[in-house]
Amino acid sequence: MIIRGLLTDPSALRFEPFREGIEAAWLHRDPDGGPAAAVLRYRPGARSSRHRHAGWERVILISGSQADARGLLKAGDVALNAPGTEHDVYSAEGCLALLVWERQPIMLE
Repeated sequence: MIIRGLLTDPSALRFEPFREGIEAAWLHRDPDGGPAAAVLRYRPGARSSRHRHAGWERVILISGSQADARGLLKAGDVALNAPGTEHDVYSAEGCLALLVWERQPIMLE
């Protein structure tokens, strides 16, 4: 799969509701909770509920910012979340992020 213009024109992606205030454009998604990748679009003030990582999660911030207990990520930053770690994420200004999951996270709330 080739995704042209992801960083320059994400409006070409097809977003669908994911969590309250968060939409997802799925790039691929294993139906049994295995590997997945998506571009997530957070509205200003959106928060993801607490979740545990069943495998590695890679987060690449495309625009805006988001924060968790470890700190603030800004556009261009990358976060790696190890299996077994838990967190919730908040975006005061809204953001666009590419997430790649080794295994899809387990929602705790």
